[in-house]
Amino acid sequence: MVFILCAKSVLLFKKRSFDIFDMMKKFLHKPVIKKTLIGIGIFIVFVILMDNIILPWYVSSSNRQVPSVVGLKADDAIGVLKDANLEPIVSDTTYDEKFPKGTIIYQRPVPNETVKKGRRVYLFVSGGEPLVPVPSITGKTISDARNTLERLGLNLGKIDSIASEYPANMIFGQQYTPGTPLKKGDYVGVRLSIGSSMGNIAVPNVIGKSLAEAEKILADSSLKVGKINYQPSYSLMPNTILDQYPSQGNKVNAGDAVDLFVTKPADSKEERSNKEN
Repeated sequence: MVFILCAKSVLLFKKRSFDIFDMMKKFLHKPVIKKTLIGIGIFIVFVILMDNIILPWYVSSSNRQVPSVVGLKADDAIGVLKDANLEPIVSDTTYDEKFPKGTIIYQRPVPNETVKKGRRVYLFVSGGEPLVPVPSITGKTISDARNTLERLGLNLGKIDSIASEYPANMIFGQQYTPGTPLKKGDYVGVRLSIGSSMGNIAVPNVIGKSLAEAEKILADSSLKVGKINYQPSYSLMPNTILDQYPSQGNKVNAGDAVDLFVTKPADSKEERSNKEN
């Protein structure tokens, strides 16, 4: 009895299975279902191809290594990066005496870094030797100005000594305005006041003195003998000072000259009588 029931159950299951398969077969043979399944199959194949072949190829083909352009001139570096399908950007100028002016001293991204096609590469260009701003040295003495310039790596240049209303030995003008950028080692010229053109030394009186005495008196006052004009005299000894220019009391500068009018021996008696007649 049990065997008969089991046999009936198996026969019933097979019949139902065949019915299900038959229904599925009829269902799959419908045109809409066929097209849908074909579309799903094509989509799955496309996804597999994209994931395993197309995308890896695309990603690897768009990646590239950044070439090194450090040390190249800016124009040459730009050309190299453009040839590598990268976008060069000149970012900044930095003064560096180790690199000639106009060459690349740094790049970002760094060389050999892997980047995408079209990636921007920032370039930093050397401005050459460092520049220093010229300091203000007006109102200083030569010694102070020299020290100020040398602390910045500059040198004191030509000194033009000029009479002015400014105190003596004071700088009242400089070659470059304060703030002007110069290379280290450059020279800065100045204008140095020697005081008022009127001077501060009173001319001594040397009239009636001998030429030798006049020279000594002038030297003691930091002055010197200028042009000597000889004139004959019948009553005074030779080399006696008759007159002077500038005259006594005039203000002059140290080292100025004083012109002298000096006696010389008189003519002979015959020449003297001819002049008297």
